[in-house]
Amino acid sequence: MDGPSGGCPPAAPAAPSRAKLPLGIVFSTALFCGEGAAAAVLCLSYGHSDDRFWLALTVFFVLCPSVLVQLTLIFVHRDLSRDRPLVLLMHLLQLGPIIRCMEALVVYCWSGKEEEPYVTITRKRRLRKGYEVEMEQEVGHSVRRLATHRNAFKRMAVIQAFLGSTPQLTLQLYISVLEKYVPAARAVLMGICLVSVTYGALVCNILAIQVKYDDYKVQLRPLAFLCIVLWRSLEISTRVAVLVLFSTVFKHWIIPIALVNLLVVFFLPWVQFWRSGTRLPDNIEKNFSRVGTVVVLCAFTLLYASINMFCWSAVQLKLADRDLIDKSQNWGRLAVYYVARLAENTALIILWYFFKTDVYENICTPLLVVQLLLGYCLGIYFMLLFFQYLHPCRQLFQHNVADFLHCVCCRRHPPGSPLHLQAPHEPGVRHSIV
Repeated sequence: MDGPSGGCPPAAPAAPSRAKLPLGIVFSTALFCGEGAAAAVLCLSYGHSDDRFWLALTVFFVLCPSVLVQLTLIFVHRDLSRDRPLVLLMHLLQLGPIIRCMEALVVYCWSGKEEEPYVTITRKRRLRKGYEVEMEQEVGHSVRRLATHRNAFKRMAVIQAFLGSTPQLTLQLYISVLEKYVPAARAVLMGICLVSVTYGALVCNILAIQVKYDDYKVQLRPLAFLCIVLWRSLEISTRVAVLVLFSTVFKHWIIPIALVNLLVVFFLPWVQFWRSGTRLPDNIEKNFSRVGTVVVLCAFTLLYASINMFCWSAVQLKLADRDLIDKSQNWGRLAVYYVARLAENTALIILWYFFKTDVYENICTPLLVVQLLLGYCLGIYFMLLFFQYLHPCRQLFQHNVADFLHCVCCRRHPPGSPLHLQAPHEPGVRHSIV
């Protein structure tokens, strides 16, 4: 699909950037605290019933991602080189997100009350009625500090979702299927985990769009937001349910299957990097040694593999690139992922259906199999709907979903060209990304 035609109106004069209410930060903090509180109540229940194994796993899936969240917030804010003992103490107590959220709210409340000099001028493009409109904004200290908080909490939401909430949701659903009983505390924890992982996948989509279209001001419409939520919630919930049902019958096979899923996706970017023959990127952190850079990249790749085990990560790692992300829109990889994942889910749920030994009262198992497969297919439908009609930068696609599905781009018509409009050059204007 070709981009919109037409000229580019002149850039508007630079205007002061206003701080926006950090709702995402508040929501991420609420999910973090809510999941921890619900897990604590459930752990008390496991303690009273002397279920030490389930108690240990529940505590592990709370503490492990919590430690990673604290390290992420410290790393993004660079607190190790600053004298902030109270903040570091809160992080040691696993309460870092709370103090960070309070800091962000204080910055927001004080922003705009007194005039402050701007730090830099940012220039972004916005697609509007077939044209690219260039916008300039003066970025002050408050807006820049809030942007740092938002970036940190976006990464925190992804880590919390896929290294904590998803394993926790899988564990608690597995226990519920074995016991054929769902107490209120466990139901609340599973509900919070599902919201957390759906929000984490939504953040993955937003981050992927912002990285790929860095020069553009990206803003999701409410309908696009709803479509992503439906896509991600259906995709993740059906995937978790299939893995849990399969593990109830093939307890010794689920671990090799999970390891194969994890290790293949983990090593694939490294194999591509080694085959390219390029050097490691040196922009991760200037104070890191080569070993430190490798450790950070391995942790980043592990998070990437964990995401792809349960849902599409929305980005492809490219360790040879400065931004670590492949910015090309590769429909082939997307198609291969969902075809392979649908085939795997189908095989696992059919094996469970034919080899199950437990009797599930008030549940029609053939209907359950059909519902899980249709639910995953419905998630794919919402994904296609988003990319075809609701993607905020769909006008920049060289080919859209319909082109790929009908092979128009490679058989009938020569490939179109994406929108490439030159920005007017104005000397004396500094360009920066906050």
